[in-house]
Amino acid sequence: MGCCGSTIWNDDTAKAFKTVWYDDYEKTFGNATNKVIAITGCTTGTGYHLAKFALRKEASVIMLNRNSERHDRAFKSLKELFPNGTLTHIPCDLSSFESVRNAAKELRSLCEKNGLDILACNAGVMAFPDEATIDGYDIQMQTNHLSHFLLLSETFSLLETAANQNGEARVIMHSSLARQGGSPPLQEKYFGKNGGDLGGDGASMFCGGARWKRYHQTKLANIIFAQALHQRLRLKNSKVKSLVAAPGLAATNLQVTTGEKKGMSEFWIVKYGQSAADGTMPLICCCFHPDAQCGDFYEPVKKAKGLPVKTIVKAKEKSEAGMKLLWEHSEKACDVKFEV
Repeated sequence: MGCCGSTIWNDDTAKAFKTVWYDDYEKTFGNATNKVIAITGCTTGTGYHLAKFALRKEASVIMLNRNSERHDRAFKSLKELFPNGTLTHIPCDLSSFESVRNAAKELRSLCEKNGLDILACNAGVMAFPDEATIDGYDIQMQTNHLSHFLLLSETFSLLETAANQNGEARVIMHSSLARQGGSPPLQEKYFGKNGGDLGGDGASMFCGGARWKRYHQTKLANIIFAQALHQRLRLKNSKVKSLVAAPGLAATNLQVTTGEKKGMSEFWIVKYGQSAADGTMPLICCCFHPDAQCGDFYEPVKKAKGLPVKTIVKAKEKSEAGMKLLWEHSEKACDVKFEV
């Protein structure tokens, strides 16, 4: 365990946070009729609130979740809230490359004609044990980054189709304050088949637990991927936009699952955060705000909480060495050649 005390964290704890800004923020957006958005990890938390926002604004929503009771509850809840909305589910388990490829195939079939307007790469896990996926990679790196890299490479043509028809399309990565963690710049070993051999299960985010070092690497990978993609898109004069969001300290199911995995020993820090709905605002901004541009990064104005603002991307978050390492080793891990 860590060096800094603990508390109980569960679904009820997360739901107890009062939403402060979201309701007024939502009203500033017009309808998104005719837009199609695919969202990974939208059974709870920011992904669920993004799906709910999109349906309320009359967009068509494709939920990309692994089959589970939690997904079934979320799907049923959204159908009840928006009985006339267009809501689809494609099974997608980000801990399996085979599942991601199958999901991409279904997505291409579903959106072949009109394309995909928005791909929100929202899903993530935090401070999980040092375990390998079925493909041999660290569970956090594969879920949080590698599978999103694969999903985008397999469906990028859909974004291009929508962009050519409608003037733009967007792909959004979801990073975190953890990108600034104590780990060094991106390291090659976290992208290899080293799952289960990446430092063990130390659980303190402040005392250098190995679980958190792996998580830091994934969240840094998210923002570097967005910036690397941005550069490649601009060179091609593409109408597809690459953006990145961070939710601040948002009380979501992410902490619940981390707690179940015994991965977080400093839950007290979350009390300085905000509700899941408020934490979704930067993600909504990247997906739907008319002024959001390729390469933009949005997070809460106070970093931990508050309305979303455009944030300066730091040097280590867009370093040439980091972008090169990420792209090359992601292609290798996913066995793809991703050319924009």
